[in-house]
Amino acid sequence: MKIALAQLDIVWEDKAANRLKCENLARQASEANVELLLFPEMTLTGFTMNVPMMGEEQNGDTTQWFQQLAKKYRVAVGFGVIEKILKGDKGKNNYIIVDKDGKLLSCYSKIHPFSFGEEALHYQGGTSLALISYKQWILSTFICYDLRFPEIFQAASKEASIITIAANWPDERIQHWEILLKARAIENQCYIAGVNRTGWGNGIKYSGASMVVDPLGNVISQAGSEEALIICDIKLEKVYNIRDSFKLKKDRREDLYKNLYTTTELINIET
Repeated sequence: MKIALAQLDIVWEDKAANRLKCENLARQASEANVELLLFPEMTLTGFTMNVPMMGEEQNGDTTQWFQQLAKKYRVAVGFGVIEKILKGDKGKNNYIIVDKDGKLLSCYSKIHPFSFGEEALHYQGGTSLALISYKQWILSTFICYDLRFPEIFQAASKEASIITIAANWPDERIQHWEILLKARAIENQCYIAGVNRTGWGNGIKYSGASMVVDPLGNVISQAGSEEALIICDIKLEKVYNIRDSFKLKKDRREDLYKNLYTTTELINIET
């Protein structure tokens, strides 16, 4: 399958300007016969806490616009959008996949709001995974800070052959981004596609480094720090071959792990 990561220099809270950028990259992806095009977290707004102004109802204008974009350029699209919840002050940080006909395939709500950046004050955490079947692949989506929590990746990779992470990951911790993407690919023996933003947003510097990592942890395509579209082919048989030859999942002891989470106590050893 041919996939593309659209590393955007997102204009802060300017949906109209960012739509123009997205359409330009979608056109390029279509001309290259891309089958799945992925945009960063909060695609049209940047990582804003302004839910009242930037949030939308479910299936609002942003979702409808990307559905039309997918149909126009005949490519499946993943994008981030803020969902405004009618009851309560908090929103949901969502990532949506639509197919080339604009049909909604999945809507994932970020499980781990970034408390260090006060996201948890403005967004409520999701409670479920998103798993979809697309062109013989099983795909799962996560968002930014989720990358630091390996347990949810293990749960998703029981089925998923590719896991995507859409992010607004800042430059000051970009080394963590690069290391964790590779680690998640190795641990879960699947493709990892991490699409990050670049540029400046609300005083924060972002440096991109969007990449696709194969099931062995090899980076097969990576962007620099500029706005860019990176395109690569991924092969499902590679996932099957690696999982068949090195049966890592079979050796996991999940019942034990659950028990250790609930029963582990500190043992004092006197010397």
